[in-house]
Amino acid sequence: MREKRLWWLVRNRQLDGHKFRRQHPIGVFVADFVCIERRLIIELDGGQHADSAGDARRTAWLEDHGWLVIRFWNNDVLTGTEGVLEAILRALKDSPSV
Repeated sequence: MREKRLWWLVRNRQLDGHKFRRQHPIGVFVADFVCIERRLIIELDGGQHADSAGDARRTAWLEDHGWLVIRFWNNDVLTGTEGVLEAILRALKDSPSV
């Protein structure tokens, strides 16, 4: 539900003209959402991700390979959608172009 909601808001270049892909493979990982042009990855996390060492290693690997990774809790997408979209827009502006 959370992924579908966010996908509905970012697909078809609806977010400031940026193209996103959903469930996109990068190395051995599959990112929830990716904007290739800005090298931005958006991950949605549920409770199972709290203090996850695996997530930290994954993020470190992705960042070492030139990606900016931002994470949101699933609940934030449902209850704070505007704030999530604003944070994504800020990240898009801060991330380098390919």
